[in-house]
Amino acid sequence: MKVNLLTKLVLQVDILSKLRHPNLVTLIGACPEAWALIYEYLPNGSLEDRLNCRDNTPPLSWQARIRIAAELCSVLIFLHSNNPDSIVHGDLKPSNILLDANFGSKLSDFGICRVISHDGNSSNSATMCCRTGPKGTFAYMDPEFLSSGELTVKSDVYSFGIILLRLLTGKPAIGITKEVQHALDQGNLNTLLDPLAGDWPFVQAKQLALMALRCCEMNRKSRPDLVSEVWRVLEPMKVSCGASSSSFRVGSEERGQIPPYFICPIFQEIMQDPCVAADGFTYEAEALRGWLDGGHSTSPMTNLKLGHLNLVPNRALRSAIQEWLQQP
Repeated sequence: MKVNLLTKLVLQVDILSKLRHPNLVTLIGACPEAWALIYEYLPNGSLEDRLNCRDNTPPLSWQARIRIAAELCSVLIFLHSNNPDSIVHGDLKPSNILLDANFGSKLSDFGICRVISHDGNSSNSATMCCRTGPKGTFAYMDPEFLSSGELTVKSDVYSFGIILLRLLTGKPAIGITKEVQHALDQGNLNTLLDPLAGDWPFVQAKQLALMALRCCEMNRKSRPDLVSEVWRVLEPMKVSCGASSSSFRVGSEERGQIPPYFICPIFQEIMQDPCVAADGFTYEAEALRGWLDGGHSTSPMTNLKLGHLNLVPNRALRSAIQEWLQQP
């Protein structure tokens, strides 16, 4: 059990420390002793919480839901087209989509993601797969993955379709495809749309429902391409909702406030070359090397002996700091 948890922890640190996208959660550090990762603070919880109006929070508007769908599509395209290897998340669901202060979405939990090497003989990433035992959350899992054990980028597309149907209807994932298909067949999709989201524009809602059902096709070959088909629908919808792609801010911090996780615990200055140490904390590389070169073998934060002296560059946090510094 502990070996499995450690493997998941190491995998997430490896993935999230190397990637940077506005809709990927920013990794701040890790705590191996507690089998925990430390992310940037996202005050609006998860999409699952918001769809269920947890703690009597106000519901998400239909405009916010379209923006979240577009942001999720964008980050999936980024992961699937990553070089030299595609990254399949493998466990897309609303509880793994976190929301910042402006309800911008951040994809998290890469514990069971898979890295798929690009096949030099194939230019189509949809045909590449990773054979593995089925893992994830049943209601969001690709049926072909369940039956064959082959995980592909189209497995994420299936999960994306289920999430899109949930954004539209607010209903649970189990049985949602049949429910929406029946409503479309009967011509009464309006009765199924989540009234808490406000007055959905029916043409857009129907377009999204049809696209989501295509994403949920049982045969993965019948599912749409995210770039050439899904994004072409979602991007103009997002723009029409007033969502600008340049509106990204790091966490909930305004320009005048330095996010505390940008500060090196040793130098007490904004980090230029952040690295994760064995204690799970992120430090300025120069500061920690100075600490180690001074004969220390313990954590500057906990005073416990470090398991090893290796430093892992936190490239994602470095990019986040640079973006913050470049804001006007």
